[in-house]
Amino acid sequence: MRRLFSKIGLIFILLSMLAHTATAKASKNRFEFEDVKLGAEHIAIFVNKDGTFSTAVADVNTKTGGRLETALEDADYKGKFGNKLHLFGLSPYKSIIVIGTGSDDLSVRKLRDLGGYVAQVSNNDYGISVIAEGLNTTVEQSAAQLAMGYALSSYKFEKYKEKKTGKNRTVSFLSDGFAASKALYENDLSHIITGVRFARDMGTEPGKSIYPESYAQGVRELFKGVANVKIEVMGVSQMKRHNMGALLGVGQGSIHDPRLVIVSYMGGAKDEAPIALAGKGITFDTGGISIKPNTGQWQMKSDLSGAAAVAGTLYATAMRGDKVNLVGVMAMAENMPSRDAIRPGDVLTTMSGKTIEVMSTDAEGRLVLADAVTYVQKEYDPRLLIDIATLTGSAARALGADYGVVITRDWDLAEDMMRIGKLAGEDVWPLPLNKNHFKAISSDIADIKSTAGSPGASIGAAVIGTFVDEDRVWVHLDIAGVDWVTKATPTTPKGHAGWGVRFLDAVVREHHAAP
Repeated sequence: MRRLFSKIGLIFILLSMLAHTATAKASKNRFEFEDVKLGAEHIAIFVNKDGTFSTAVADVNTKTGGRLETALEDADYKGKFGNKLHLFGLSPYKSIIVIGTGSDDLSVRKLRDLGGYVAQVSNNDYGISVIAEGLNTTVEQSAAQLAMGYALSSYKFEKYKEKKTGKNRTVSFLSDGFAASKALYENDLSHIITGVRFARDMGTEPGKSIYPESYAQGVRELFKGVANVKIEVMGVSQMKRHNMGALLGVGQGSIHDPRLVIVSYMGGAKDEAPIALAGKGITFDTGGISIKPNTGQWQMKSDLSGAAAVAGTLYATAMRGDKVNLVGVMAMAENMPSRDAIRPGDVLTTMSGKTIEVMSTDAEGRLVLADAVTYVQKEYDPRLLIDIATLTGSAARALGADYGVVITRDWDLAEDMMRIGKLAGEDVWPLPLNKNHFKAISSDIADIKSTAGSPGASIGAAVIGTFVDEDRVWVHLDIAGVDWVTKATPTTPKGHAGWGVRFLDAVVREHHAAP
């Protein structure tokens, strides 16, 4: 009876997933890149902190008979970075969005933020032309970066709303080098955006819609037609053959069986060791027998954020056709309390042969990742291994919503990750990992225990690190504090952030040429 129910539910969810993934790739914004022209009814302009206009903005002021400059003076508008002003009725324009750029040279990150600010102000009911000419930046194709920021900021999840907001509209980015910006956006940046949208969609979907097998189907649909990509979805029988007792143990309390989703993209040389990404994919986390309190438990539908970021990153890399070998493993399970669920005090045997004493069934992410990182090391021998997970509340308490936690065995590598995060717009900050954290997880009856109190983020990393070869180049990302935002940022609306796609994409770009 249980098997029949699962099959009926699977048929239903597969149909809904087809509609879902179409939404993930689609956008109500159509972006165009054009030469500078000032004939649109609705425009967005940028003003420096000192109030000076670029040539194109000066022309806008002239077309308004100088009323633009007067309106800014009357509003005591200062062009501080991110300052927003929406003006109406300055004929011949129906509306003019003004965004301050500050006085500093504009980096890629700041350009994307400016595009996000435009999206925050713009009305969904009509198109707009964004004047990207004359910005204080050395970044080439800056209009493409503005467009990326606009696209990220304007994301909406309205699948379950009766009334959808917004209409199909055109956003034009006007610059002198518009052809190069168009090429960069369409051949590169748009793929990152799709990856982020996929991650946000997956993290926002209700738990009844996204469970291990339906997630796997969503990944298959995302990569449909993408060259040089192989997808394998490992079921229970295969996991048993690999002795993945930790992943199987976490998922055994759910009616939905666990899955290990493996996506490999081989765009590099055949003999080149790959970069490997391992993502925690708990499709809903009740805490299991160690059940969570009700407050905020609804948000545990996003406990698959690490896995979703892995899929989004693989998609962006593969669509660009990068000359790199990249593999992603996503350990998918639903952590539920039931008569079949694992209990605190149980001992699980992992794929590596090491055993784990379960101290809390709510510390499940490190369990599924133990088998995931073992598998990817054994099968692919990666030159760089990164795991990413909404792993601990400790990470969120330590660093808040501003930074993801990065933990490595190599301080230089941690500093490199900080630099990359700053450039990508997803900041990370290091926490320690030392022998005392490994000593703390020593078990009286098993090889290790799954948790050992504070400091929680480092203890969680130590559990995963137990299953990572000591000489392996390894990065652990704990994104529990950044995967969900309660207040919009320039490029992330309130809700699921899709955090990690931009960061991991930047890491892959920098490290794919490494020997």
